Amino acid sequence: MEYDIKEFDEIRPYEPSEMKQAFNDLLNDRQFSLLLKGFVPWLPKSVRNGLLKLAFIGVKTPLDFQLRFMKPIVWHIIRKHTDGISFDDTKLVENLELIIENYDMSKGRTSADKGNHNSQFSTLKSQFRYTFLSNHRDIVLDSAFLDVLLHKNHYPTTVEIGIGDNLLIYPWIKRLVRMNKAFTVRRGLTAHEMMRSSQLMSRYIHYAVTQKHENIWIAQREGRAKDSDDRTQDSVLKMLAMGGPMLMENGELRIENYDMSQGNNASVKSQGDNAADKGNHNSQISTLNSQLLSSLKELNIVPLTISYEYDPCDYLKAQEMQHKRDNPAFKKSRQDDLDNMQTGIFGYKGRVHYQCAAPVNTWIDELGHLPRNEFFHALADRIDREVHSGYQPYPCNYIALDELEGGNKHADHYTQQDVDRFNSYLQGQLDKIQVPNKDGAFLRTAMLTMYANPLRNYLKVKG
Repeated sequence: MEYDIKEFDEIRPYEPSEMKQAFNDLLNDRQFSLLLKGFVPWLPKSVRNGLLKLAFIGVKTPLDFQLRFMKPIVWHIIRKHTDGISFDDTKLVENLELIIENYDMSKGRTSADKGNHNSQFSTLKSQFRYTFLSNHRDIVLDSAFLDVLLHKNHYPTTVEIGIGDNLLIYPWIKRLVRMNKAFTVRRGLTAHEMMRSSQLMSRYIHYAVTQKHENIWIAQREGRAKDSDDRTQDSVLKMLAMGGPMLMENGELRIENYDMSQGNNASVKSQGDNAADKGNHNSQISTLNSQLLSSLKELNIVPLTISYEYDPCDYLKAQEMQHKRDNPAFKKSRQDDLDNMQTGIFGYKGRVHYQCAAPVNTWIDELGHLPRNEFFHALADRIDREVHSGYQPYPCNYIALDELEGGNKHADHYTQQDVDRFNSYLQGQLDKIQVPNKDGAFLRTAMLTMYANPLRNYLKVKG
């Protein structure tokens, strides 16, 4: 299916032909200029901009921009604010190996005929694109870390990401993220506007994967799980499915009155109960199932698990939890979002690990017989199991769980030195919290829960 890029103008990243103008507009932005001045106050603006323009020579695409400007910054953050980052794509490699093996078998090749295996693997790896669906730990760095890990491991490109327009509070931020392969996710919409926005975003994601040949990173839910109990929202999966070519026609859902939130088709439900009608009903259900599967398969979804040893935003999350406990109407401000972004980038994270599961295409057909609602629930549950099994448990996770459970069941996973270090870390984070009627016991429990929940989910999956 061919898409018209103009329909995505309000949300898409910059195209290569727009990069130079966007860069010049960024340098001419007063607020961005003040930001740069804060880093190098002794350097005149004309010299600063001249140096940046020299560095921009040769940058033609958003990927070029990432590799020239963003990659060095991200590796600096990794060196300065983490104790190292690791990446395990074994399941992706195994899937490509299996595809090659099955192809060779279909051609009647034996092991002696496979001298070109490495060439086949490299070609296949260069052609495949993925939609990474992950738990969400940091507003900025989840995708930025993934970018540099993909590049380091010789993947052909990085990821495009969706970023909420609530974070694009200044024009320079919007320009910068669009140069950095970000598309806009609209927030605060009515139900009708949300449906239209979801359709547009889904169509864009399908366009990006199939025609632009980009990878996508998207969180498994809207916003971060404050208690780190990571669960995939059905609505995210329904959004991904609705933009597939067989479910859309002229920008509209092809089956009229199809309710993506309930999985019902009004025209089907209104039919009579005679045998002919039931046959037609079953036929439509079967056809729709096939279309949903094809739509999701087109995106090559990969469950991805992100594990931080320490979450620098843990105290901000706990602070928000008490605000909401004491005042259910509490809403974060724009400044709160900026504080979370800044703390997430520059705060200490300890060890960080990225774990790729096998693409859902390797098992999604097993769910194809299920009715609509059951299908999306089952898909979300299976993705959750994949995400949970990919956690990298650290000593602090075991310490937190033992403290909450009032025992030492997991004491073989940590030392007294680990306990002292974690308690010192927690107290330091708790001391940063500023909230009226500060409830120390509540806040400590909230933070312990953030570290215990990933381990709880991991142990549940591992049995």
